[in-house]
Amino acid sequence: MKDTLIDIFIMDKHYRVPASLTIMRAFEYAGYKMIRGAGCRGGFCGACATVYRMTGDNKLYVALACQSVAQDGMRLAQIPSFPANKTRYDLAALDANGARLLELYPELGLCKGCNTCTKACPQDLQVMEYVGAALRGEVARAADLSFDCIACGLCTARCPGELAPYNIALLARRLYGAYLAPRSPHLAKRVAEIRAGKWDATVRELKALPVDELKKRYNAREIEK
Repeated sequence: MKDTLIDIFIMDKHYRVPASLTIMRAFEYAGYKMIRGAGCRGGFCGACATVYRMTGDNKLYVALACQSVAQDGMRLAQIPSFPANKTRYDLAALDANGARLLELYPELGLCKGCNTCTKACPQDLQVMEYVGAALRGEVARAADLSFDCIACGLCTARCPGELAPYNIALLARRLYGAYLAPRSPHLAKRVAEIRAGKWDATVRELKALPVDELKKRYNAREIEK
């Protein structure tokens, strides 16, 4: 049974595409070659940031094109990248002092508190809340609230204060990971074993195996609790 065809508009041009396609596949079905704005295709890289309206609806919607199914009446446009300043810093020269966030990103003070960034997030993150946490120097909270950010840039595209929230969030997560996150004793033990060469023979054995055998061993592995 063939898929039902739906009407979509890409950059205001009309196309008929199968109803079961993701937005990204609908672009390709319509003849667009996805060189930019297409990365992992698994919802992790943020490259396929997409904005759209529905015919007859003035509300502006956002989505990741690889994760969202095309709907009848969509009027689509992609934002494959959006320019945003990123401060350069040496993480090893920093510390867990939350004041570092404002020092490195003084534009934090330009936040209008409008919550447009949150409305623009296809991951449904509380972007304004983590920006506020960063402004207050709350590194751990900013890192936690932004944990699922994939840096698609849609928050930056909509921010009237012209912030780049995802770059600020990235710094918060790096500071948290480097200075605040609890250390794992068994990880340190495993790293020491690797450096001592304990697993060299095992790695050589695995590298020599055919792909099917690797998959079999992977699926049968003991999962740590």
